[in-house]
Amino acid sequence: MPRTEITRHHTAADGTRSTAIYSACETYRYALYRDWCDAPALTFVMLNPSTATEAANDPTIARCEARARSWGYGGLRIANLFAFRATYPRDLKAAADPVGPDADHWLGLACAPSGLVIAGWGVHGAHLDRDQRVRALLKDAGTALHALGLTKHGHPRHPLYVAYSRLPERWL
Repeated sequence: MPRTEITRHHTAADGTRSTAIYSACETYRYALYRDWCDAPALTFVMLNPSTATEAANDPTIARCEARARSWGYGGLRIANLFAFRATYPRDLKAAADPVGPDADHWLGLACAPSGLVIAGWGVHGAHLDRDQRVRALLKDAGTALHALGLTKHGHPRHPLYVAYSRLPERWL
């Protein structure tokens, strides 16, 4: 079955170019890109998309973008274990198909051209053993994963809850 995504673009007043890839039904956001110069991009692989769009940041994306800019990257790539759009993990866990039919395809594309890939899905990434599947997928693709610290159970910390002073460390 062919993929039928919706791709939306936006250019901010400062020249930052943004792209978001959604499923045709817009239940899923597969990828979110921000580019402000030609330097390599920083990729975050997090739990699931919340409210950010091609035109607006949510608090998590704002923090990720601030990190990418302060560390000298030319863009930001956001991918997720689950493509289902939800603000709360309980809504994600209640979804019939929280992963989304094309999530793995877009996850691989977001990570491939990246200067650095940071995992940040937190404890909820273990839902449906999705964290294990994505770790294997990225390992098979030769992608090194970094983290901004680990939870007490060994999950990569979500970047919204980590101080800006914390630098990424090689995880896997």
